[in-house]
Amino acid sequence: MDIVYIRDLRVDACIGIYDWERKIRQQIKIDLEMGWDNRPAAETDDIQYTLNYKESAKLVAAYVQKSEFQLVETLAERVAELLIKEMKLPWVKVSLGKPVAVSGSQEVGVIIERSAK
Repeated sequence: MDIVYIRDLRVDACIGIYDWERKIRQQIKIDLEMGWDNRPAAETDDIQYTLNYKESAKLVAAYVQKSEFQLVETLAERVAELLIKEMKLPWVKVSLGKPVAVSGSQEVGVIIERSAK
């Protein structure tokens, strides 16, 4: 399985469990690794056989901007489900972080891997 990736996608969202977090938008950092067979695209040099990473990024950014989950775990799960369904992915790895959420750290978050059912 080949991997198409997007690194350091940054989106502002309403996320968090505290009252003050529900009143602001925080930056979410997203890294995606998406399973894809790149051989047909490489063999034909034809874009129609690629995984459209621009469309994938726009899909995720729009979803995250509208989301209002309390937990990064929930947001990561929903992003994985969205990509598998909409982009027809066999597999995805989602790394989702909240920069400066914990004093003294650069970022905290979760990393999940999911496969199509």
